[in-house]
Amino acid sequence: MLHVCSLAALPDTVRATGASHVLTVMANVEQVQRPVSVLPAHHLKVSMDDITEHMDGFTAPSEAHVERVLAFVRGWDRSAPMVVHCYAGISRSTASAFAAACLLNPQKDEIAIARQIRAASAIASPNRLIVGLADKLLGRDGRMLRALDEMGPGSMMAEGRPFRIDLD
Repeated sequence: MLHVCSLAALPDTVRATGASHVLTVMANVEQVQRPVSVLPAHHLKVSMDDITEHMDGFTAPSEAHVERVLAFVRGWDRSAPMVVHCYAGISRSTASAFAAACLLNPQKDEIAIARQIRAASAIASPNRLIVGLADKLLGRDGRMLRALDEMGPGSMMAEGRPFRIDLD
C-alpha cells in the first residue's frame, strides 16, 4: 500500500501506517529527517522543484530523477506500506505515487489508477512532467498523461491531507 502526505504529516503518517519505506520528492531534501522507524536504506531523497519546465535557478524533474524513484519502488518488498511525500503532498508526491502504482500494476488501466487517486484525494494534482517522464520510462505510450486529463485538476489547497492508494 502506498500512502501520500506532506512533509508536515510525514512522522504521523509513518507512525500510523507502520510504513517501512519513505520516498521524499521535493527541493531541499536535506531538511527532511528520516523517521527513526525507517532504515536508512529504506529512505530515498530525490531533490527536485515542483515545476513542469526548465527554469533558471530551479531543478526540474528529470528522467534521472524518475529512474531513481522507479528503481526504489522496484526494490520495495511491499511487506509494509511505503509513504511518498513532498512538501505539500499535492503534486510531486502524487505524481511519484501514480508512477509507482503504474509500475507495480503493469496491466492495470492508467485511468482506473488516476480515478483511484482522485477518489482518495480531491486536491491531488500530479506534476505533469514527472508523470510524462514516468509514462515514457514505463512504456505507457502517453496513457498516463491522458489519465491525468481524465482525472481533472485538483481543488486548490496549500497542503494536502494524507491518503492511500491500494495496490492490486
